[in-house]
Amino acid sequence: MCYSAQVQAEYSKFRRETGADMDLDSYIRIFWWQEGKDPRREKVPRALERDILEHGPAELADLIRRWDAWETDKLTQELFAQRRRVADAQRALQAKDTKKAREDVRIGTNKVEAAQRRLDVLKGLPSDQDHRIYPGTYCPVLVSEGGELVVKLMRYQCRPAGKPAFYDRKFPGTYNARRDNLEGFWGDLFGRQHGVMIAYRFYEHVEVDGENKILEFVPRTGEPMLVACVWSRWSDPQGAEPELLSFAAVTDDPEPEVAAAGHDRTIINIKPEHMDAWLNPDRASTEALYAIFDDKQRPYYEHRDAA
Repeated sequence: MCYSAQVQAEYSKFRRETGADMDLDSYIRIFWWQEGKDPRREKVPRALERDILEHGPAELADLIRRWDAWETDKLTQELFAQRRRVADAQRALQAKDTKKAREDVRIGTNKVEAAQRRLDVLKGLPSDQDHRIYPGTYCPVLVSEGGELVVKLMRYQCRPAGKPAFYDRKFPGTYNARRDNLEGFWGDLFGRQHGVMIAYRFYEHVEVDGENKILEFVPRTGEPMLVACVWSRWSDPQGAEPELLSFAAVTDDPEPEVAAAGHDRTIINIKPEHMDAWLNPDRASTEALYAIFDDKQRPYYEHRDAA
C-alpha cells in the first residue's frame, strides 16, 4: 500500500529534472501563518523546507523561518518541563518505588528524546526522515495544467471532492488507489486528475513469522520511481475549512519479489515516455491508461528491514 516513501522533496531538483514550474499558491497555503489562530504546523519533509530556505522564494523562506522560531520556542519549553518531570520522579523513587514515578521517568525521558530530535532537525542536523512521507504528510506532486508541467504541494492521503472532512478519519487508507478500483471509488479522478510523485524507495508493513516488520524496497537500478497518482481539489461548502489538495498513489498486484517478501501491493512506476499521456489523460480511452500500467517500469525491488 506504500504506507511511506522517500521522495524527491526539493523543488530545485524537481525543476532541474522535469522543467516544471512551482505552483506558489499551493506552497504558501501550507506555510501560511494565520494571525490570531492557534498555529498548527503541517507535516512536510524537512528536505523540502531546507531547500526553500536555501533557494527561495523569499516569501516562502520567511514563512518557514517564522514556523521554525515558533516550534523551537515550543520545544524548548517542552524540554524544560519534561526534564523537570523526570528529575522530580527520580527524587520520588529514591523515597518510594511507585508505578507513577516510574511511568513519569519513562514517559518524560521519551518526550525529552523526541523533542531533542526535532530540535536537531530544525538546527539543520541531517536525519533519515528528511525525505520521508507518511499519510498526512505534504510533498511535491507533478501535474499538467494547460499543457504545462507544474509542481503542487499536496497531502499524501486523498480526500475526494464532495466528501466531508471527517472522511480522513473514517477511511484512513485513502492514500492507496488500487488499480482494480480506479473506475469505482476513484472514478471521479481517474482519467481526469493525474499526477506523478518522484520517489526513491517505498516502505511496507509486512508480517514475518507472526511479527510485524517494516521493509524498505529500493529499485536495484537506483533510478527514481515515477509513481502514478490521482489527486483532488477539495473545498468546504461552508467555507470553514481551507482548500485542500491531496493525492493517492496508484498500486497494482505485487511484483514477484515484493510478494515473496510478504506484501500484496506495489506502486505503479510508469515509464518516462508515458509521462505526458498519463498527466494529460484522454477520458474516453481508459484502455490507453491501463496500457501505461501494463508497460510500467519493472526494476527488481530489493528489500531490507527498515525503521
